[in-house]
This record gives sequence, structure tokens and C-alpha cells, in this order.
Amino acid sequence: MRTGDIAPNRVQNCQMFTPTQNDVRIFFCAAWRKRCQNEPMDAMESLVSGWIQEHPEYHPRFVSIEAALASTPETSDSAENPFLHIAMHLSISEQCSIDQPRGIRLAVESLTTQLGDLHQAHHGVMDCLGQMIWESQRSGQPPDPHAYLDCVRRCASR
Repeated sequence: MRTGDIAPNRVQNCQMFTPTQNDVRIFFCAAWRKRCQNEPMDAMESLVSGWIQEHPEYHPRFVSIEAALASTPETSDSAENPFLHIAMHLSISEQCSIDQPRGIRLAVESLTTQLGDLHQAHHGVMDCLGQMIWESQRSGQPPDPHAYLDCVRRCASR
């Protein structure tokens, strides 16, 4: 099944507050289909499809829901998970929109100014976000927003 053939109830049945991996992938594919077909989108669909647009290397991964659901991207350094990557862009966008942790908006703006590109700034922030998550998983402690923000600030001051 291609995204143009998505059953409406399949997208509508996605969980809003506790989405599964499959729910997220279905939503991403549906948003990408809407962008490709110039259909109206809500704000979240526009944000998702905008970040997908920035990654032409991922476009084929968002065309087919079945392929997206069956995909098991490698976790090695040489292979990237496009679904996780776009989700991290969304997380950073949301963090900046609500300035949580406090100061992240200014730090990302500073990094964007330094690099001259929001997309590249997000990639720098992703390194810090990934590091924070990895440290949390390794230590069994909650994520440290202060260490995360310090990392982003260090990137912006280089």
C-alpha cells in the first residue's frame, strides 16, 4: 500500500498521547503524502513534512506505509534511522517553541546564527540530545536537561 492509499481510519486511529512506533511512522508517511500531493495540512503535518523535505535522502522511506512499518534501520554509526532523525527534529522544534529546558531557544538561535542555517543547527543539537539520552540510559538516571543545555551552548560558542 502506498501513502496515497491510506485508509482514513488508519491515520485517525493513531494514538495522540501515547503513540506507538507504528503510529508515528503512519503519521509521518501521511504528512509526506499530503505535502507531495499539495493537500491541506494541519500545523503538525506541515512541521513534519517540512523536516522530511529537508532530507531528500529519506524521501523514499516515507512513501510507503507498509515499507515504513517493516523497516528496521540499523543502529550502527554508518546507518541512520530516518524516523528517529525526523522525530528528533520535531523534539527540538517543540523544545524551542516552549523554551524547555529554559534557555534552549536562545541556545539554538545562537547556534543557528553561528552556522547560518537552522537545519544544521538542529543537527548539532541532535548530537547533544542523543548524548543526553545515551547518558540517561547508561546511568539509569533521568535525562539531565542542564548537561544537555550546556552541550548546546558549547556548540554555539565554538
